[in-house]
Amino acid sequence: MSTQNTSDANPIRIAIVAGELSGDILGAGLIRAFKQQHPNAEFFGIGGPRMIAEGFVSHWPMDRLSVMGLVEVLGRYRELLGIRQQVKELCLKEKPDLFIGIDAPDFNLTLEGWVRAADIPVVHYVSPSVWAWKQGRLKKIARCVDHMLTLLPFEPKYYHRFKIPVTFVGHPLADEIPLDIDQRSAREELGLDQENPVLAVLPGSRSSEVKYLGKPFLEAAVLCCQKMPELQVAIPCANLNRRGQIEAELSQVSVDIKQRIHLYDGQSREVMSASDSVLLASGTAALEAMLLKKPMVVAYKMAWLSHAIISRMIKVEHISLPNLIAHEGLVPELIQDQATPENLSAELIDRLSQPEKYRPLVERFYQLHSELRQDASARAAVTIDTVIQGTADKNMPPADSK
Repeated sequence: MSTQNTSDANPIRIAIVAGELSGDILGAGLIRAFKQQHPNAEFFGIGGPRMIAEGFVSHWPMDRLSVMGLVEVLGRYRELLGIRQQVKELCLKEKPDLFIGIDAPDFNLTLEGWVRAADIPVVHYVSPSVWAWKQGRLKKIARCVDHMLTLLPFEPKYYHRFKIPVTFVGHPLADEIPLDIDQRSAREELGLDQENPVLAVLPGSRSSEVKYLGKPFLEAAVLCCQKMPELQVAIPCANLNRRGQIEAELSQVSVDIKQRIHLYDGQSREVMSASDSVLLASGTAALEAMLLKKPMVVAYKMAWLSHAIISRMIKVEHISLPNLIAHEGLVPELIQDQATPENLSAELIDRLSQPEKYRPLVERFYQLHSELRQDASARAAVTIDTVIQGTADKNMPPADSK
């Protein structure tokens, strides 16, 4: 195997583009793991504070890429195009041994195509949701990416169809969260009663999510409180704006019920750890609740036109990550008109009042946690090392050449 670019004089150099907080976390873990084998490796591109703390050189602030929503993207479109062009020019000038795009497919895939055309090998870390929609994007990925790293075990099969090299590395959350959760410590930290049941309510971190889910979620929690006088409700607020939205909805709740509803700034994992059941918006929070072994009810609502369009694009039977990973309907998914306070509360009361009924589900969550717990950063580091060395070997002259 070639040892190209592993000496002090010529270290391995890797360009990375991470566009948001989750990418910064993944990038930092990857850099740390890769440096265990190649301590002199150099990393540059676009990253956040965690990556920078590992020695990464960020040429642009990562928050310039952290844009959500169509209107926001359009408002920054020219700036984003300019940054992408500058990253391309930097890569063509520096000729790194590898380019890694972490998530952010709308920004990264086109950039990866440019970089790969310049004979720089490309790895993409975190599969786009090709299993849900935009499966035509796989053709573009085949043109732009040498190797895909996926977090979820069901994703590689989609890449096999297009003969795209792919490795399931596991999910960093599964590495980070212990198999057994200390519920009592979480309740003590949050000031919740140890003996009475706790319902965690997570209506989402985005304004639009709380707009559509905040009211039915709170009404469902009130119905649960009316049926279960000992119930405690814990709601983590993603930021001050989300707290304001939730407090506005709570203003309609009677004083006696409101006293049993506790708001927290952040601390979503602690809130879920303390709970007996969780009501949440579909997304990564559902995966986290699964890893915390919590019976849950998943819901989602959006503008009717958006739902009409997206529901026709969706190619999968389930939308929540626990169900997608398990290939079965482990948790209820109440979407759009189904997400009524009455439907939500009925599902929650069943889980809160009959915990023994859901012990098999908890055991299934343990099994899924173990499947996802693969030491993701280390596996990703080994894979990118293989890609680099494989490319180097292909570029080496035959052994008998002069």
